[in-house]
Amino acid sequence: MPVPSFSLSALVFRLYLFNFVFLIGIMRIYLDNAATTSIDPTVLAEMVLVMQEHYGNPSSIHADGRKVRTLVEQARKKVASLLNVSPAEIFFTSGGTEADNMAIRRGVLDYGITHAISSPLEHHAVLHTLEKLQDDGHIKLSLLDVDDKGHIDVEQLEDLLKNNDRTFVSLMHANNEVGTLTDIALISEICRKYDAIFHSDTVQTMGHFVHDFSALNVAFATGAAHKFHGPKGVGFLYVNHQYKINPLIYGGAQERNMRGGTENVYGIVGLAKALELAYAHMDEHRKHIQGLKDYMRHELLQSIPGISINGEQDPDHSLYTVLNVSFPEMEMADMLLFNLDIAGISASGGSACSSGSNIGSHVLHAMGIDKNRPSVRFSFSRSNTKEEIDVVVSKLKELCLEKV
Repeated sequence: MPVPSFSLSALVFRLYLFNFVFLIGIMRIYLDNAATTSIDPTVLAEMVLVMQEHYGNPSSIHADGRKVRTLVEQARKKVASLLNVSPAEIFFTSGGTEADNMAIRRGVLDYGITHAISSPLEHHAVLHTLEKLQDDGHIKLSLLDVDDKGHIDVEQLEDLLKNNDRTFVSLMHANNEVGTLTDIALISEICRKYDAIFHSDTVQTMGHFVHDFSALNVAFATGAAHKFHGPKGVGFLYVNHQYKINPLIYGGAQERNMRGGTENVYGIVGLAKALELAYAHMDEHRKHIQGLKDYMRHELLQSIPGISINGEQDPDHSLYTVLNVSFPEMEMADMLLFNLDIAGISASGGSACSSGSNIGSHVLHAMGIDKNRPSVRFSFSRSNTKEEIDVVVSKLKELCLEKV
Protein backbone atom coordinates (compact mmCIF):
# COMPACT_ATOMS: atom_id res chain seq x y z
CA MET A 1 0.00 0.00 0.00
CA PRO A 2 1.43 3.44 -0.94
CA VAL A 3 2.32 5.74 1.93
CA PRO A 4 0.03 8.83 2.10
CA SER A 5 1.70 12.13 1.23
CA PHE A 6 0.56 13.69 4.50
CA SER A 7 1.01 12.72 8.16
CA LEU A 8 -1.75 11.58 10.48
CA SER A 9 -1.42 14.76 12.52
CA ALA A 10 -1.87 16.84 9.36
CA LEU A 11 -4.99 14.87 8.50
CA VAL A 12 -6.43 15.35 11.97
CA PHE A 13 -5.72 19.06 11.68
CA ARG A 14 -7.56 19.24 8.37
CA LEU A 15 -10.57 17.47 9.78
CA TYR A 16 -10.57 19.81 12.76
CA LEU A 17 -10.58 22.82 10.49
CA PHE A 18 -13.38 21.35 8.36
CA ASN A 19 -15.52 20.90 11.46
CA PHE A 20 -14.66 24.41 12.63
CA VAL A 21 -15.83 25.87 9.33
CA PHE A 22 -19.17 24.11 9.62
CA LEU A 23 -19.58 25.16 13.24
CA ILE A 24 -19.02 28.85 12.63
CA GLY A 25 -21.38 28.76 9.64
CA ILE A 26 -19.15 30.61 7.19
CA MET A 27 -20.92 31.91 4.08
CA ARG A 28 -20.07 29.60 1.19
CA ILE A 29 -19.56 30.28 -2.50
CA TYR A 30 -20.37 27.27 -4.65
CA LEU A 31 -18.34 26.95 -7.87
CA ASP A 32 -18.56 23.21 -8.45
CA ASN A 33 -21.66 23.08 -10.63
CA ALA A 34 -20.07 20.71 -13.14
CA ALA A 35 -20.09 18.14 -10.33
CA THR A 36 -23.69 18.84 -9.35
CA THR A 37 -26.14 21.73 -9.26
CA SER A 38 -28.65 22.82 -6.65
CA ILE A 39 -32.23 21.66 -7.11
CA ASP A 40 -34.51 24.31 -8.57
CA PRO A 41 -37.29 25.14 -6.03
CA THR A 42 -39.95 24.62 -8.72
CA VAL A 43 -38.55 21.17 -9.44
CA LEU A 44 -38.45 20.31 -5.76
CA ALA A 45 -42.04 21.44 -5.24
CA GLU A 46 -43.24 19.23 -8.08
CA MET A 47 -41.33 16.26 -6.72
CA VAL A 48 -42.73 16.75 -3.21
CA LEU A 49 -46.26 16.88 -4.61
CA VAL A 50 -45.73 13.51 -6.27
CA MET A 51 -44.28 12.04 -3.07
CA GLN A 52 -47.24 13.22 -1.06
CA GLU A 53 -50.11 12.41 -3.40
CA HIS A 54 -48.99 9.77 -5.93
CA TYR A 55 -47.44 6.77 -4.21
CA GLY A 56 -48.69 3.93 -6.41
CA ASN A 57 -46.29 1.60 -8.22
CA PRO A 58 -46.29 2.52 -11.93
CA SER A 59 -46.31 -1.19 -12.83
CA SER A 60 -49.53 -1.82 -10.88
CA ILE A 61 -52.69 -2.12 -12.97
CA HIS A 62 -55.05 -0.48 -10.45
CA ALA A 63 -56.01 3.19 -10.51
CA ASP A 64 -53.25 4.36 -8.17
CA GLY A 65 -50.63 2.63 -10.30
CA ARG A 66 -52.10 3.98 -13.54
CA LYS A 67 -51.94 7.55 -12.22
CA VAL A 68 -48.24 7.21 -11.51
CA ARG A 69 -47.62 5.48 -14.85
CA THR A 70 -49.18 8.51 -16.49
CA LEU A 71 -46.71 10.80 -14.67
CA VAL A 72 -43.75 8.76 -15.92
CA GLU A 73 -45.00 8.77 -19.51
CA GLN A 74 -45.75 12.48 -19.41
CA ALA A 75 -42.17 13.07 -18.26
CA ARG A 76 -40.87 10.85 -21.07
CA LYS A 77 -42.88 12.81 -23.63
CA LYS A 78 -41.57 16.10 -22.25
CA VAL A 79 -37.92 15.02 -22.46
CA ALA A 80 -38.44 13.58 -25.94
CA SER A 81 -40.16 16.75 -27.14
CA LEU A 82 -37.30 18.96 -25.93
CA LEU A 83 -34.73 16.74 -27.69
CA ASN A 84 -36.90 16.38 -30.82
CA VAL A 85 -37.08 12.59 -30.65
CA SER A 86 -39.77 9.98 -30.08
CA PRO A 87 -40.81 9.10 -26.50
CA ALA A 88 -40.05 5.47 -27.42
CA GLU A 89 -36.37 6.46 -27.74
CA ILE A 90 -36.02 7.71 -24.13
CA PHE A 91 -35.18 5.28 -21.29
CA PHE A 92 -34.84 6.50 -17.70
CA THR A 93 -31.82 5.32 -15.69
CA SER A 94 -30.17 6.01 -12.33
CA GLY A 95 -27.92 8.63 -13.93
CA GLY A 96 -25.33 9.31 -16.61
CA THR A 97 -22.97 6.52 -15.55
CA GLU A 98 -25.58 3.80 -15.91
CA ALA A 99 -26.74 5.31 -19.20
CA ASP A 100 -23.16 5.34 -20.58
CA ASN A 101 -22.62 1.75 -19.42
CA MET A 102 -25.84 0.60 -21.03
CA ALA A 103 -25.06 2.30 -24.34
CA ILE A 104 -21.47 1.06 -24.52
CA ARG A 105 -21.84 -2.49 -23.25
CA ARG A 106 -25.02 -3.29 -25.12
CA GLY A 107 -23.99 -1.40 -28.26
CA VAL A 108 -20.72 -3.34 -28.45
CA LEU A 109 -21.93 -6.78 -27.38
CA ASP A 110 -25.31 -6.84 -29.14
CA TYR A 111 -23.83 -5.74 -32.47
CA GLY A 112 -20.75 -7.93 -32.29
CA ILE A 113 -18.38 -4.96 -32.41
CA THR A 114 -14.68 -5.80 -32.13
CA HIS A 115 -13.16 -2.31 -32.39
CA ALA A 116 -13.94 0.88 -30.46
CA ILE A 117 -12.63 4.42 -30.69
CA SER A 118 -12.67 6.98 -27.91
CA SER A 119 -10.36 9.63 -26.45
CA PRO A 120 -8.20 9.80 -23.31
CA LEU A 121 -10.32 12.77 -22.15
CA GLU A 122 -13.57 10.87 -21.62
CA HIS A 123 -15.33 10.55 -18.30
CA HIS A 124 -14.42 7.36 -16.45
CA ALA A 125 -17.97 6.10 -16.97
CA VAL A 126 -16.94 5.75 -20.61
CA LEU A 127 -13.20 4.99 -20.40
CA HIS A 128 -13.42 2.37 -17.68
CA THR A 129 -16.31 0.62 -19.42
CA LEU A 130 -14.43 0.45 -22.73
CA GLU A 131 -11.25 -0.66 -20.98
CA LYS A 132 -13.15 -3.46 -19.25
CA LEU A 133 -14.55 -4.64 -22.58
CA GLN A 134 -11.01 -4.67 -23.96
CA ASP A 135 -9.64 -6.52 -20.92
CA ASP A 136 -12.34 -9.15 -21.36
CA GLY A 137 -11.30 -9.67 -24.99
CA HIS A 138 -14.39 -8.22 -26.66
CA ILE A 139 -12.79 -5.24 -28.40
CA LYS A 140 -9.58 -3.54 -29.38
CA LEU A 141 -9.69 0.03 -28.06
CA SER A 142 -8.11 2.92 -29.96
CA LEU A 143 -7.69 6.28 -28.20
CA LEU A 144 -7.43 9.39 -30.36
CA ASP A 145 -4.64 11.91 -30.02
CA VAL A 146 -5.62 15.22 -28.43
CA ASP A 147 -3.97 18.64 -28.55
CA ASP A 148 -3.12 20.97 -25.67
CA LYS A 149 -6.63 22.48 -25.75
CA GLY A 150 -8.44 19.18 -25.62
CA HIS A 151 -9.43 18.83 -29.27
CA ILE A 152 -9.45 15.35 -30.76
CA ASP A 153 -7.64 14.46 -33.99
CA VAL A 154 -10.51 14.15 -36.48
CA GLU A 155 -8.26 12.95 -39.33
CA GLN A 156 -7.00 10.14 -37.12
CA LEU A 157 -10.60 9.20 -36.34
CA GLU A 158 -11.39 8.85 -40.04
CA ASP A 159 -8.22 6.86 -40.71
CA LEU A 160 -9.07 4.42 -37.91
CA LEU A 161 -12.63 4.01 -39.19
CA LYS A 162 -11.36 3.46 -42.71
CA ASN A 163 -8.91 0.74 -41.70
CA ASN A 164 -10.96 -1.28 -39.20
CA ASP A 165 -14.12 -3.35 -39.17
CA ARG A 166 -17.37 -1.77 -38.07
CA THR A 167 -16.54 0.37 -35.04
CA PHE A 168 -18.18 1.73 -31.90
CA VAL A 169 -17.25 5.42 -31.41
CA SER A 170 -17.71 7.11 -28.02
CA LEU A 171 -16.84 10.81 -27.80
CA MET A 172 -18.27 13.29 -25.29
CA HIS A 173 -19.88 16.55 -26.36
CA ALA A 174 -18.06 18.68 -23.76
CA ASN A 175 -15.22 17.73 -21.48
CA ASN A 176 -16.26 17.87 -17.83
CA GLU A 177 -12.86 19.16 -16.60
CA VAL A 178 -11.76 21.78 -19.15
CA GLY A 179 -14.96 22.43 -21.09
CA THR A 180 -13.65 21.90 -24.64
CA LEU A 181 -16.51 21.11 -27.03
CA THR A 182 -16.39 18.39 -29.67
CA ASP A 183 -18.31 18.95 -32.91
CA ILE A 184 -20.64 15.98 -32.56
CA ALA A 185 -22.50 16.94 -35.74
CA LEU A 186 -19.26 16.50 -37.68
CA ILE A 187 -18.40 13.30 -35.82
CA SER A 188 -21.85 11.87 -36.51
CA GLU A 189 -21.43 12.45 -40.25
CA ILE A 190 -18.01 10.78 -40.26
CA CYS A 191 -19.55 7.85 -38.42
CA ARG A 192 -22.37 7.69 -40.96
CA LYS A 193 -19.80 7.50 -43.79
CA TYR A 194 -18.19 4.41 -42.26
CA ASP A 195 -21.31 2.83 -40.74
CA ALA A 196 -19.92 3.30 -37.23
CA ILE A 197 -22.13 3.26 -34.12
CA PHE A 198 -21.81 6.65 -32.44
CA HIS A 199 -22.37 7.23 -28.72
CA SER A 200 -21.95 10.67 -27.13
CA ASP A 201 -21.81 11.42 -23.43
CA THR A 202 -23.84 14.65 -23.40
CA VAL A 203 -24.15 14.84 -19.61
CA GLN A 204 -22.31 18.17 -19.27
CA THR A 205 -24.17 19.94 -22.10
CA MET A 206 -27.66 18.60 -21.44
CA GLY A 207 -29.83 21.51 -20.30
CA HIS A 208 -27.13 24.01 -21.30
CA PHE A 209 -27.26 23.59 -25.09
CA VAL A 210 -30.14 22.81 -27.43
CA HIS A 211 -29.98 19.20 -28.60
CA ASP A 212 -31.79 17.93 -31.69
CA PHE A 213 -30.87 14.27 -31.85
CA SER A 214 -33.17 13.63 -34.78
CA ALA A 215 -30.82 15.78 -36.89
CA LEU A 216 -27.72 13.78 -35.91
CA ASN A 217 -26.48 10.33 -36.81
CA VAL A 218 -26.10 9.43 -33.14
CA ALA A 219 -27.11 6.01 -31.84
CA PHE A 220 -26.91 6.79 -28.11
CA ALA A 221 -26.75 9.93 -25.95
CA THR A 222 -26.96 10.42 -22.20
CA GLY A 223 -28.20 12.90 -19.60
CA ALA A 224 -28.24 13.29 -15.80
CA ALA A 225 -30.74 15.52 -14.00
CA HIS A 226 -28.38 16.82 -11.32
CA LYS A 227 -26.29 18.64 -13.93
CA PHE A 228 -29.17 20.98 -14.80
CA HIS A 229 -30.76 21.72 -11.42
CA GLY A 230 -32.69 18.48 -11.10
CA PRO A 231 -32.38 15.67 -8.52
CA LYS A 232 -29.46 13.28 -8.17
CA GLY A 233 -29.89 9.59 -8.91
CA VAL A 234 -31.84 9.89 -12.16
CA GLY A 235 -30.84 10.22 -15.78
CA PHE A 236 -31.76 8.91 -19.19
CA LEU A 237 -30.44 7.17 -22.27
CA TYR A 238 -31.50 8.16 -25.76
CA VAL A 239 -31.51 5.15 -28.09
CA ASN A 240 -32.03 5.93 -31.76
CA HIS A 241 -34.97 3.86 -33.04
CA GLN A 242 -32.73 2.30 -35.69
CA TYR A 243 -30.83 0.45 -32.95
CA LYS A 244 -32.19 -2.45 -30.90
CA ILE A 245 -30.30 -3.45 -27.77
CA ASN A 246 -30.83 -5.73 -24.79
CA PRO A 247 -31.17 -4.52 -21.19
CA LEU A 248 -28.19 -3.86 -18.97
CA ILE A 249 -30.24 -4.53 -15.82
CA TYR A 250 -32.63 -7.49 -15.67
CA GLY A 251 -35.35 -8.29 -13.17
CA GLY A 252 -38.53 -6.72 -14.50
CA ALA A 253 -40.40 -5.44 -17.52
CA GLN A 254 -40.04 -1.76 -16.62
CA GLU A 255 -38.99 0.83 -19.19
CA ARG A 256 -40.62 -1.22 -21.93
CA ASN A 257 -38.56 -4.29 -21.01
CA MET A 258 -35.32 -2.31 -21.19
CA ARG A 259 -34.47 -1.76 -17.50
CA GLY A 260 -35.58 -3.93 -14.62
CA GLY A 261 -36.52 -2.21 -11.36
CA THR A 262 -39.25 0.07 -10.08
CA GLU A 263 -38.94 3.51 -11.66
CA ASN A 264 -37.68 6.45 -9.61
CA VAL A 265 -40.92 8.31 -10.20
CA TYR A 266 -40.13 11.43 -8.17
CA GLY A 267 -36.74 11.68 -9.83
CA ILE A 268 -38.17 11.20 -13.33
CA VAL A 269 -40.77 13.89 -12.78
CA GLY A 270 -38.06 16.19 -11.40
CA LEU A 271 -35.76 15.49 -14.35
CA ALA A 272 -38.41 16.40 -16.90
CA LYS A 273 -39.35 19.60 -15.05
CA ALA A 274 -35.70 20.64 -14.66
CA LEU A 275 -35.01 20.11 -18.38
CA GLU A 276 -38.16 22.02 -19.29
CA LEU A 277 -37.05 24.99 -17.15
CA ALA A 278 -33.51 24.82 -18.55
CA TYR A 279 -34.79 25.06 -22.11
CA ALA A 280 -37.25 27.83 -21.27
CA HIS A 281 -34.52 30.09 -19.84
CA MET A 282 -31.44 28.80 -21.67
CA ASP A 283 -30.51 31.99 -23.53
CA GLU A 284 -30.64 34.26 -20.48
CA HIS A 285 -28.79 31.74 -18.30
CA ARG A 286 -26.11 31.23 -20.92
CA LYS A 287 -25.53 34.96 -21.26
CA HIS A 288 -25.26 35.39 -17.50
CA ILE A 289 -22.94 32.41 -16.94
CA GLN A 290 -20.71 33.17 -19.92
CA GLY A 291 -20.34 36.67 -18.53
CA LEU A 292 -19.19 35.29 -15.17
CA LYS A 293 -16.69 32.95 -16.82
CA ASP A 294 -15.24 35.73 -18.99
CA TYR A 295 -15.04 38.10 -16.04
CA MET A 296 -13.29 35.58 -13.79
CA ARG A 297 -10.81 34.61 -16.49
CA HIS A 298 -9.96 38.29 -17.12
CA GLU A 299 -9.60 39.10 -13.42
CA LEU A 300 -7.38 36.08 -12.74
CA LEU A 301 -5.09 36.81 -15.67
CA GLN A 302 -4.78 40.41 -14.53
CA SER A 303 -4.31 39.63 -10.83
CA ILE A 304 -2.05 36.58 -10.62
CA PRO A 305 1.20 36.35 -12.62
CA GLY A 306 1.99 33.01 -14.17
CA ILE A 307 -1.47 31.46 -14.32
CA SER A 308 -2.83 29.79 -17.45
CA ILE A 309 -6.26 28.71 -18.61
CA ASN A 310 -6.70 25.08 -19.64
CA GLY A 311 -8.86 24.00 -22.54
CA GLU A 312 -10.45 25.85 -25.43
CA GLN A 313 -11.59 29.36 -24.50
CA ASP A 314 -13.33 30.40 -27.72
CA PRO A 315 -16.98 30.70 -26.58
CA ASP A 316 -18.14 28.95 -29.75
CA HIS A 317 -16.05 25.88 -28.94
CA SER A 318 -16.14 25.77 -25.13
CA LEU A 319 -18.63 24.86 -22.43
CA TYR A 320 -19.64 28.16 -20.84
CA THR A 321 -20.09 26.69 -17.37
CA VAL A 322 -16.47 25.52 -16.86
CA LEU A 323 -13.18 27.38 -16.27
CA ASN A 324 -10.07 25.30 -15.55
CA VAL A 325 -7.06 27.23 -14.24
CA SER A 326 -3.43 26.21 -13.64
CA PHE A 327 -1.72 28.26 -10.94
CA PRO A 328 2.02 28.89 -10.47
CA GLU A 329 4.06 26.23 -8.70
CA MET A 330 3.92 26.75 -4.96
CA GLU A 331 4.83 25.03 -1.74
CA MET A 332 1.96 22.91 -0.37
CA ALA A 333 0.23 23.02 -3.75
CA ASP A 334 -2.05 20.21 -2.59
CA MET A 335 -3.42 22.59 0.05
CA LEU A 336 -4.85 25.08 -2.45
CA LEU A 337 -8.28 23.48 -2.69
CA PHE A 338 -8.30 22.85 1.03
CA ASN A 339 -7.55 26.52 1.76
CA LEU A 340 -10.30 27.57 -0.63
CA ASP A 341 -12.70 25.29 1.20
CA ILE A 342 -11.70 26.76 4.55
CA ALA A 343 -12.42 30.18 3.04
CA GLY A 344 -15.92 29.01 2.12
CA ILE A 345 -15.26 28.38 -1.59
CA SER A 346 -16.23 25.06 -3.20
CA ALA A 347 -14.36 24.06 -6.35
CA SER A 348 -12.79 20.92 -7.84
CA GLY A 349 -9.21 19.88 -8.45
CA GLY A 350 -7.84 19.24 -11.88
CA SER A 351 -4.57 17.78 -10.64
CA ALA A 352 -3.13 15.75 -7.77
CA CYS A 353 -3.90 18.55 -5.33
CA SER A 354 -7.56 17.58 -5.50
CA SER A 355 -7.10 14.36 -3.59
CA GLY A 356 -3.60 14.16 -2.18
CA SER A 357 -2.83 11.32 -4.59
CA ASN A 358 -0.05 11.14 -7.13
CA ILE A 359 -2.37 10.17 -9.95
CA GLY A 360 -3.72 13.57 -10.90
CA SER A 361 -6.17 14.36 -13.67
CA HIS A 362 -6.16 11.97 -16.63
CA VAL A 363 -7.58 14.79 -18.74
CA LEU A 364 -4.84 17.31 -17.97
CA HIS A 365 -2.21 14.59 -18.31
CA ALA A 366 -3.45 13.69 -21.81
CA MET A 367 -3.36 17.38 -22.77
CA GLY A 368 0.24 17.71 -21.59
CA ILE A 369 -0.51 20.17 -18.78
CA ASP A 370 2.31 20.56 -16.23
CA LYS A 371 1.41 18.23 -13.36
CA ASN A 372 3.58 20.20 -10.93
CA ARG A 373 1.23 23.17 -11.10
CA PRO A 374 -1.99 23.03 -9.07
CA SER A 375 -5.07 23.18 -11.28
CA VAL A 376 -8.60 24.03 -10.19
CA ARG A 377 -11.89 23.69 -12.03
CA PHE A 378 -14.37 26.46 -11.30
CA SER A 379 -17.84 25.74 -12.67
CA PHE A 380 -20.72 28.19 -12.65
CA SER A 381 -24.50 28.23 -12.54
CA ARG A 382 -27.24 30.79 -12.97
CA SER A 383 -27.24 31.46 -9.22
CA ASN A 384 -23.64 32.68 -9.07
CA THR A 385 -22.90 36.43 -9.00
CA LYS A 386 -20.15 38.80 -10.02
CA GLU A 387 -19.69 39.72 -6.36
CA GLU A 388 -18.91 36.07 -5.57
CA ILE A 389 -16.31 36.02 -8.34
CA ASP A 390 -14.65 39.09 -6.82
CA VAL A 391 -14.38 37.33 -3.47
CA VAL A 392 -12.91 34.20 -5.05
CA VAL A 393 -10.37 36.11 -7.14
CA SER A 394 -9.29 38.11 -4.09
CA LYS A 395 -8.80 34.94 -2.05
CA LEU A 396 -6.86 33.23 -4.85
CA LYS A 397 -4.60 36.24 -5.19
CA GLU A 398 -3.91 36.13 -1.47
CA LEU A 399 -3.19 32.40 -1.48
CA CYS A 400 -0.99 32.41 -4.56
CA LEU A 401 1.05 35.48 -3.85
CA GLU A 402 1.84 34.40 -0.29
CA LYS A 403 2.75 30.83 -1.23
CA VAL A 404 4.64 31.18 -4.50
